[in-house]
Amino acid sequence: MALQHNKPTTMALLFFLVFEHISTACADIGTAIVYGPPYLPTRCNGNNIDQFPPGNFFVAVNEGLWDNGAACGRRYRLRCLSGRNRPCKTDIIEVQVVNFCPKSPCPSSFLMSKEAFSAISRLSSAKLNVEYIEI
Repeated sequence: MALQHNKPTTMALLFFLVFEHISTACADIGTAIVYGPPYLPTRCNGNNIDQFPPGNFFVAVNEGLWDNGAACGRRYRLRCLSGRNRPCKTDIIEVQVVNFCPKSPCPSSFLMSKEAFSAISRLSSAKLNVEYIEI
């Protein structure tokens, strides 16, 4: 008896595999650390508490990503690749830019809120190597 293929399922699987490969191929590599409160005021929207996305998955970015303030509101898909003491969780998260790195020089590409950082790292503080793509 011949094996029959379910064409729609096969096409969906093929599309997913191609899409996953393309999205990974376009990603950039950077670093991320956690930063904590106070989060206000920000360079994007001052003291407006409504600027923070649901779940508080937000970041401050370094000069290279800041783009003279054009980064405000940008969203990134981000995942942990590596770090000291194997900190990475397997989750991929989405974060929103709300601030410019308050430190000079900035120690990382992304300074992540505690909530965002804990979603991708099992350690409470570490320097992570991350993969990211603007969405």
